[in-house]
Amino acid sequence: MPRPPLPLGTYGKIRTYPTSTGWRATTKFRDFDGVTRYVERWGKTKAASTRALQEALRNRTPPSGAEGITPDMRFWEAAELWLEQFQRAIDAGRRSPTSKETYENRLRGLVLPAIGELRVQELTVPRLGQVVAAAQDKHSAATAKTVRTILSGICGLAVRHGALASNPVRDVAPLEGRKARARALVLEELADLLAKLDSDEEAVRHDLPDLARWYAGTGERTGEGLAVHWHHLDLNAGTVDWGGSLIRVKGQGQRINHGKTDVSERALPLSAWLVDVLRERRAKLAERFGVDQADLRGPVFPNSLGGLRDKHNTLARWREFRDRAGYPWVTFRTFRRSVATILDEAGLSARQIADQLGHSKVSTTQDVYMARKVTSRKAADALEAVKGFRS
Repeated sequence: MPRPPLPLGTYGKIRTYPTSTGWRATTKFRDFDGVTRYVERWGKTKAASTRALQEALRNRTPPSGAEGITPDMRFWEAAELWLEQFQRAIDAGRRSPTSKETYENRLRGLVLPAIGELRVQELTVPRLGQVVAAAQDKHSAATAKTVRTILSGICGLAVRHGALASNPVRDVAPLEGRKARARALVLEELADLLAKLDSDEEAVRHDLPDLARWYAGTGERTGEGLAVHWHHLDLNAGTVDWGGSLIRVKGQGQRINHGKTDVSERALPLSAWLVDVLRERRAKLAERFGVDQADLRGPVFPNSLGGLRDKHNTLARWREFRDRAGYPWVTFRTFRRSVATILDEAGLSARQIADQLGHSKVSTTQDVYMARKVTSRKAADALEAVKGFRS
């Protein structure tokens, strides 16, 4: 009866032989392509040659032509393969480059220093749980969630490559701590905030009042509002038909990226008061740049030269204003939550609110924001409640 083959990634008995200069150690190793090969190393002594061979076997990589993650691969190598796969998803338009930048920063800053030199087969639930727990203790629950996502992604890829039988991250203890409920502006607070915007010289100089009204009237994401151009608007029909977001990519600068979900490319009906704001704004910008209103082609909320506004600078100016105004907790995302609340109180369904916010999953709207291509007209009608908050 023939001897059964060695399991993948294992070796047989080590044999040693004296040579003219020392010792040679050799054994058979069954590579990850299923082929059994001889591996040998040399040393000045019998023990030295054996240690050299064992070290070589521990660091054994797949032969030329083999690809993917293996059980003996270092974790950092598996992580690089995962990042390469993520980049391919970005190139195909399925993932965002800003997500990759966030993940890569956390990977290199928190994960690799802790477990980068471990073998893939050494990734256990306790070890990975310690990495997630350390991220929460030293940073925040949000950071720990990101770290867990990274670990799950890499281990999931290892499972698909056959290097792990199952994803150990699935059994890592869930993050503890009650999630604070997102706070939204009530109508009285919204009216007060917008009034303070109109009377704040610095806020007016940095063109914040109209931008805040855009977010209060649409619920769009910060980058989406900064990316909208005049050709996306039909003020006669009272709609904005557009899908994109202003992002900053490391090494590339700012650019417009496609929305986070399929429904991000959506047509939004606009409330009549917001259309009036945009008409007035179009007239002022046309006069400022010395062009006819019909010839405006740039961003609706441009920088001083008419180009794309810097997102980070805009957020910095907003933080300065909100502190002066006594609303240190209000971000542009707060307007998004406030829109969800207004629509919810107006009786719109979770699906209609999700369409307004550009969520493919209703659960995201319900879980995060509630404090299809074209959305319900009821959303624009409900937001008429904001029309009285103009100076």
